[in-house]
Amino acid sequence: MSEPATQTDTELAAEQAHLAASRAQLARMRERTESMDASAGGDWVSREYLESTFALRMKQLADDPTIALFFGRVDYDVGDEFHIGRRHVSDPAGAPMVVDWRAPISLPFYRASRTEPMGVTLRRRYGFQQGRLTAYEDEHLTAGDVEEHSAILEAEIERPRVGPMRDIVATIQPEQDVIVRSELSRTICVQGAPGTGKTAVGLHRAAYLLYAYREQLSRQGVLVVGPNASFLRYIRDVLPALGEIDAKQTTIVDLVADTLSRLQPRHGIRGDDTAAVATLKGDARMARVLERALWSHVAAPTEGLVVPRGARRWRLATYEIEEVIAALRNRGVRYGAARTMLPQSLAHRILVKMELAGDAPDDRVQDAVARSKPVKDCLNALWPAIDPCRLLWRLLSDPAFLADVADGILDPAEQSALLWQRAPRSAGLARWSLADSVLLDEAADLVQRTPSLAHIVADEAQDLSPMMFRALARRSSTGSLTVLGDLAQATTPWATRTWAEALGHLGKPDAHVEELTRGFRVPADVIAYAARLLPVIAPGLAPPTSVRRARGDLAVVAAPGPLLDAVRTQALAVVEREGSIGLIAPDALVPSVAAALTTVGLGFALLGAEESADDEFEQHLDLVPASLAKGLEFDHVLLAEPAAIVAAEPDRVTGLRRLYVCLTRAVSSLVVVHHEPLPDELVG
Repeated sequence: MSEPATQTDTELAAEQAHLAASRAQLARMRERTESMDASAGGDWVSREYLESTFALRMKQLADDPTIALFFGRVDYDVGDEFHIGRRHVSDPAGAPMVVDWRAPISLPFYRASRTEPMGVTLRRRYGFQQGRLTAYEDEHLTAGDVEEHSAILEAEIERPRVGPMRDIVATIQPEQDVIVRSELSRTICVQGAPGTGKTAVGLHRAAYLLYAYREQLSRQGVLVVGPNASFLRYIRDVLPALGEIDAKQTTIVDLVADTLSRLQPRHGIRGDDTAAVATLKGDARMARVLERALWSHVAAPTEGLVVPRGARRWRLATYEIEEVIAALRNRGVRYGAARTMLPQSLAHRILVKMELAGDAPDDRVQDAVARSKPVKDCLNALWPAIDPCRLLWRLLSDPAFLADVADGILDPAEQSALLWQRAPRSAGLARWSLADSVLLDEAADLVQRTPSLAHIVADEAQDLSPMMFRALARRSSTGSLTVLGDLAQATTPWATRTWAEALGHLGKPDAHVEELTRGFRVPADVIAYAARLLPVIAPGLAPPTSVRRARGDLAVVAAPGPLLDAVRTQALAVVEREGSIGLIAPDALVPSVAAALTTVGLGFALLGAEESADDEFEQHLDLVPASLAKGLEFDHVLLAEPAAIVAAEPDRVTGLRRLYVCLTRAVSSLVVVHHEPLPDELVG
């Protein structure tokens, strides 16, 4: 049981002294690293490596005095005790002052219970204010049946904040810890209701894997993929706070835009598709169409190959060339790799003929034959080089070519929908859309294999199309993934409808799916109100439950006059509260709401606006377009005009899902202001 009342001044002082000593030892470790001389490296490569290693170590040992070095302690029945923190700290003799939360010895802090104490007799949690230890509470795991409740744990979960997302390392729950510590070889899919901490779990799993498999992950890389740039700014501090700075963060848009910019420098995503066309382009069948389109360029030989060599002329018959091409096709290599192999394969056939004729050619002769003009001409005629952009341009602008390669895959109406109404004169003039860029990414991989990473964390993955999942799959072909999302929050027309389907597109059909339904962040009254939408938007999902004692503040306000007047009134009231505030409005109303806030002198950051990028989540009040609310949390949420949020989407179910997202962003209070009637699903 947690026992804050039993603490003594002597015990608290001892813990404060241990904190001060640990901080001093961390400073010593940092000073020691700073004093290391990279010039000891024998050459410039070694020196560069040492310098980068020391710089990384310095960042890992950085100390923020406002954040506690440890947050818990476990006492074992054998007499050992360990303080658990965000990074390892040791004394000059190597004895641990603080143990990294990811170390095996720390696992019982998260999972030990009275029924399975795991050798632990006492679990202690600490209360801090601005890095200063102020309290502690003890849970005796060998005691009898008593109520399990941690006031410090609850206070940490509910603590108001302003700024980007912070880590949850002090509050990880047992079911979350099982996911976090899953081994690298496993792909895990987390279906998480709002407030269950799925994003934090994914980031903490990345931090754990970087700790447990550092050499492999440092070599192959870790990537976090989020839904938009604002979301990435929201989560940017989590991994660095845990001492991990190696993981890269991007969005699916930037991921495929990088491929586009590599194929067409100075070009970016500039076009748009209708929802129906974007959905069709995101269909997994497009992968088969692209594959057919690419390999259709490999031609059958119509004449033999003749290579002059000295006084002799060496010949390959058409059937021999066909055999070479068939062998390369059967190897299953990429188009570009096979094209590179073809000259050497043809040259090898000719070398065999030379040897049978009594010559003794070596590798230099084979290379010379492979580089000869007849072989190069044969290569270009039978296996031409393909530019992915020109391939897709032809596919979307040439009805006959599309009909040929899409026959039996897409029906005539779908083929017609894919074609540009006004085709650009060349690939270089095309205004590629996001869906086009995903197709280009697929085509580029068909030509040349995309390198694989060790691990990818894909957040808000319920919004990805099958082709987007394939873009992630090829970047984790030899690695694993943590897939995070909530099917009830799917708001794109091209979204996959089940996790089994999504995992199939990722090439991980046997991945484990974990469902998190216990909400630690969203209050009970708020989640119950939002859950009224679930029978319509996700009838197959278990409704989320809040485990917090505080039910939260929920108010639904009907505007007696103009909506903006009511929004101003509620905004003036909510800004008096402590913690972060998100004013979520339909995208079309954001300019009007911004003007209304300005007229009453309320400062705010507008999420998604380039001029506010540096201020996002740093202001007391953030104005949030409904389309950018996904994945974010605020202590207090003011939500304007739910009916308009629903009406802005292509269909009602998608609109209600968008509304569900917006309703579940609050940690402490939610105020819903409306002038139009509320959606029927929320009434009653």
